[in-house]
This record gives sequence, structure tokens and C-alpha cells, in this order.
Amino acid sequence: MDALRETEGTAVRWLQGWGDWLAHPMGILTLLGSQGLIIVLLAAVFWSVHAGLGARLFVAVVASGVVNNLLKAVSYTPRPYWFDALVTGHSHHGSFGMPSGHTQAATVTYGYLAAKSGRRALLGAAVAVIALVALSRIYLGVHFPSDVLAGLLVGGALLWAVLRWEDRVLAWWRSLDTVRWVSYLLALTLVPCAAATAWQFGVRGDWTVPATEWIGATPTDPAGHTLAGLYTAGGALLGGVLGLTLLHRRGWYSAAGAVTARAARFVLGISVVVLIMVLEQVLFRDLSGFPAALVAFAVYGVMAFWACYGAPEMFVRSGLAGRPRDTPEEVPAEGPEDPDRT
Repeated sequence: MDALRETEGTAVRWLQGWGDWLAHPMGILTLLGSQGLIIVLLAAVFWSVHAGLGARLFVAVVASGVVNNLLKAVSYTPRPYWFDALVTGHSHHGSFGMPSGHTQAATVTYGYLAAKSGRRALLGAAVAVIALVALSRIYLGVHFPSDVLAGLLVGGALLWAVLRWEDRVLAWWRSLDTVRWVSYLLALTLVPCAAATAWQFGVRGDWTVPATEWIGATPTDPAGHTLAGLYTAGGALLGGVLGLTLLHRRGWYSAAGAVTARAARFVLGISVVVLIMVLEQVLFRDLSGFPAALVAFAVYGVMAFWACYGAPEMFVRSGLAGRPRDTPEEVPAEGPEDPDRT
């Protein structure tokens, strides 16, 4: 494995040899797959464009995040600038490297939106964006080519599964009674976190950074950072699916309306999200390791519940949004004439 990384490290150094002038544009391109931008995109689609599309996209992207961080928590793989001191880390990350989270998230997010649009031009644009994000991750020294390839493969497989099975899974989910869907939701979100925790503190409990092999700028606790990433995604999935399920039972809501109403919904909703993130930084910034992971699970669970239930209910009650003209079950799964479907 070290021989493969050395070969890939040579490829990364060759790419970086194109010149430091690429660092800034590559840094901008890589934002297209970043957690922060995708959170904003998900919120904008769900609150202000199309509630049904936004809800499905949210579940696909956050579930992909759980899978990505679980694989990282198991793989214990370095990033190029950790492994090779000659590789420049133009961006710095504390979690393990494989698969590439930016590449996987971009594949699921932009691939899903392009597929739902049904337009070849948008499909081509999505492929271009995904390729540029993947290239940027290698140039910036934060991923080996194999990390990016793994992100593409995992993201592509998840995207295919979502597009193929989402309608059936949604119909099945709505047919469950409260005890069953709550039980399944807890299992889906807590089991990956529990398994990764057992792996880290049990099977890999004696692991330390291999200082003789990883001779670059390795962070002090990559295992802890990776675990926190998994708990973040798990908490978001729990809070989000809980909120969406309750919202459906309340009669859903419509993201249609005047431009001013759509803009107001986004500004109000995202203001609370930002406030929660700021409070997390102020109150818990000194935490690390497992306590930080538990806090991340709770904070992002609350944030996702707000985004998927609290904010839409506030929009409806304040008059910024209304309920769909049909019940969610009566709205066709497809059809441009329907402003919102679930």
C-alpha cells in the first residue's frame, strides 16, 4: 500500500508542479463540493424552490455523508500532504482521506439535480463540475487519485440506488406506523456511529499515527476528527428525516410563492442555521475526541430538525408559505405542473 501511495504522491507532486497560480482557482472549485456550500444549496432548494425535490436531495446527500465518513473511519488512510512532506497541503483537513468526501458529495448532489432536470445540458454541466471538484482535491494535496476514484465510485453507486429506489422506499416509509419508523430511523443513524466507535476504541484502540511512514504534516487526532464527521452526518440524518416525516404528517408545505416570499424564507431559515453553528463554536470549540463527536451529533441533529420541520412550520404559520393544494399522497411523483411533490 505504501508503494501505491508513493506512486500516487508522485502524481500529486506532478500536478502541483503546474504552478502555484492554480491554488486559488482550485480552492474556489473545491468549494463546489464543500459541506458549507452544499448545506446552503440544500436549504435553498427545500425552502425556496421545490420542497419535494429538496427533501429527497437532502436525504440522499446526508445519507451519502454517513457512508463516506463510515468508510473513512474504517480505512485509516492518510492524505497526500500527511504522507509525503514534498506535497503541499493547500487545504487542511483533520479526517482520514478515503473516499474523497467532496468528490462523493458533488457526485450525489449535482448528479441528482441533473438527473431530475432531464436536460442533457445540465447533465453535462454536472459531469464537468464533478470532474473539476475531483481534480481540485488532487491538486490541493488533500487526496490521492485513488481517494477521488473511490469517491466517484461510491457516490455514483449511491446516486444510482437513490434514483432507482427512492419512490419505493418513500412509499414503504410512509406506510410504517410510528414505532416502526422511529425504530428504523434510530437504527440507521446510531448503528454506523456505534460500529465506528467500537472499531476505533476496540479493534484499533492501540493505533497511533505512523510517524516513520507519514512524514508530512499529519494532525494529532485524525481518528477523532473522522469519528466526529460521522457523528455529524448521523445526527443530521436523524434530525432531518425525523423532521421531514413529521412535516409530511402535518400536511407538508409548499415552496411556491412570490420571489420576495422565497427570499424571506431562505434568509430567515439560514439565519437560525448560522446561529446554531456559531453557538456550537462558542460553547464547544475546546472539545475534542469522543465528546466532540457526541456534541456534533446533537448540534447537527437540532440544525437538521429545524431546517426540515421547524422552519417550514414557521413559514406556514407566518404566511410566508402555504400547504400544497393536494395532500402529499395525492401529488404525483412527477409532473412540472405540480409546484411541490414529496
